[in-house]
Amino acid sequence: MPGASALKRAGVTRRRFLQTTGLLGLGGVLAPRASVTRCAEILTLPFTNGERSLVTFPQKRPLILLTARPPQLETPFSVFNEGLLTPNDAFFVRYHLSQIPTSIDPEAFRLEIKGKINAPITLSLADLKTKFEPVEIVAVNQCSGNGRGFFNPRVAGGQMGNGAMGNARWKGVKLKDVLNKAGVAAGAKQVTFNGLDSPVLERIPDFIKALDLDQALEDDTLLAYEMNGEALPMLNGFPLRLVLPGYYGTYWVKHLNEITVMDEPFNGYWMDPAYRIPDNSCACVEPGATPKKTKPIARFNVRSFITSLADGDKVNAGRSVSLRGIAFDGGYGIAEVLFSEDAGKSWRETQLGKDLGKYSFREWTAAFTPQNAGAYELKVKATNRIGQSQPLAPLWNPPGYMRNVVETVRVIAV
Repeated sequence: MPGASALKRAGVTRRRFLQTTGLLGLGGVLAPRASVTRCAEILTLPFTNGERSLVTFPQKRPLILLTARPPQLETPFSVFNEGLLTPNDAFFVRYHLSQIPTSIDPEAFRLEIKGKINAPITLSLADLKTKFEPVEIVAVNQCSGNGRGFFNPRVAGGQMGNGAMGNARWKGVKLKDVLNKAGVAAGAKQVTFNGLDSPVLERIPDFIKALDLDQALEDDTLLAYEMNGEALPMLNGFPLRLVLPGYYGTYWVKHLNEITVMDEPFNGYWMDPAYRIPDNSCACVEPGATPKKTKPIARFNVRSFITSLADGDKVNAGRSVSLRGIAFDGGYGIAEVLFSEDAGKSWRETQLGKDLGKYSFREWTAAFTPQNAGAYELKVKATNRIGQSQPLAPLWNPPGYMRNVVETVRVIAV
């Protein structure tokens, strides 16, 4: 757990820091646990033990509850048909540690940059907003285990559907501008990132992530303080988080208050052994097998979804249906999305919508006219600009990461 001095520099008192609840009230203070509202509606996700409650947290609409401590909340999939940008109140929530900050004074908050640099510096939120050039980028944040509940054989970890993702317009400053102000010293190799969440017990490793220096200095790596034109919601990292477009959310450290430049690789628990994938081209092994070699998870693979219809929906035979969906990848950009109405026997092109940037959801549309009554298996398959696509059969790895199979929606024409 961070020491008292570190918490004080970040604008968080120890008493308030040690409160652990998942709710936010006005002024950046989380409300009492009793304010959690469990909705009467129960959802059943389409896999074993898929029954889930909907819960309402302040700043959030009803979301799918996986765990309350630490908060893990999944976005209902219907939200992704509302538009390309995921509303802040619907954005998924994922924490690893139960001690999450519940009161952060944005005026007292401080970001510390230290380690292998020429001049350690401490920056306020106002410093970040006024002393550096602001930049905006639209990017998907996706949990590494998005879709883990569909893995067969099942694997350990949060059994999520496909709602642990979201697309937002992030505003902040380039990490490289902050590092350049501090002056990266010769011999630096990596940069680590730590936030204000902490473990309940000392034996549990703090959640610290690392990037190679070259990656940290890329133009698109941001320190974000706004999300869709508003301050970050508390449960999505208020007041500052790392944004690493195209990479899985494990690197997007929330409540970021400490950046350390290292002259050697960082091998903390959350880099090794956690968040590792098989070191091969598919990040996969035979179901039940153990990979011989692993590497840190990195960029997204290609994904696409139908959002305007859900499994079991009924459509009218002989009448055209306007289909809509989304596709995205790790930052190369979507080149095409193909649609199949016959379980993948034949494919045709869809129409791509507005391009909000290479890290964003990309909308696709297509017309579907079921000629006869009966069951139809609808599929979509995306390809990015460097030729990467999606497998027709699901791939498997022990941690349940990087699912990107061609998804199927089964509908009935009547």
